Amino acid sequence: MQNADWNQAWREMREKHPSPARRAEFWDGRSRSFARHASRTGYAEHFLKIMTPRPEWTVLDMGCGGGTLALPLADKVKSVTAVDFSEKMLAILREECLKRNIDNVEMIQARWEDDWGEAGLGRYDVAIASRSLVVDDLKANIDKLHHAARERVFIVTIVGDGPHDRRAHRAVGRELRVGPDYIYNYNVLYQMGIYARVDFITQRVQDAYAEYGEALGSLRWMFPEMTPEEGEKLDAYMARHLVQRDGAWMLDYARTVRWAVLWWDKE
Repeated sequence: MQNADWNQAWREMREKHPSPARRAEFWDGRSRSFARHASRTGYAEHFLKIMTPRPEWTVLDMGCGGGTLALPLADKVKSVTAVDFSEKMLAILREECLKRNIDNVEMIQARWEDDWGEAGLGRYDVAIASRSLVVDDLKANIDKLHHAARERVFIVTIVGDGPHDRRAHRAVGRELRVGPDYIYNYNVLYQMGIYARVDFITQRVQDAYAEYGEALGSLRWMFPEMTPEEGEKLDAYMARHLVQRDGAWMLDYARTVRWAVLWWDKE
């Protein structure tokens, strides 16, 4: 471990397993469905129990999406600066803040790779990267997050398959290629001299959707550049496994999804 270059190993894994999630247009295209899904999973509640927010904190939520954490954090901290590269995600967050009369969330459109100072970011008591470190240079971007925080930093990332459905991949005939998981983050932090604590969020997921098409779309995002043949296989798979219960559509099986929460205090 001492001799391995974990940041380079991350780069190489990212090259082998490219993800559409690094493109703003990917999130623009599924912004509303993702925001609805994220709000229903209970993920935010699990994270906040680990975070134990304080009312005097200013918080940076880097890669905030539609406000999965920014919205529930708003009434628990002094302020939230919510940053995302997807204009449509920020529009959803802005809409929700208006609906809920939330006035302590500032929204900034920026990327990890941008100059944060020029984008209007400063320093905050706490910095969070919740399932958003989809970058090529992991070390450089962790360093940016680390220096943006005065007191504490949180990174949340996948464990193993993460939210991906291995059964659906088998049905489509496509190898599940998830890419690097939390152990790369942990080892890069270690080589940076940061000794992070690790907590895990474990969920049994069986999502419910109001419409059949929405349920189908909940798996389609896992298959970028899907061929017509793969689409037919996925449709057939969903026809076999989608059931209607209590007026909602859901898969007839649950999956275990794990997230790693890596966090540390500034010294």
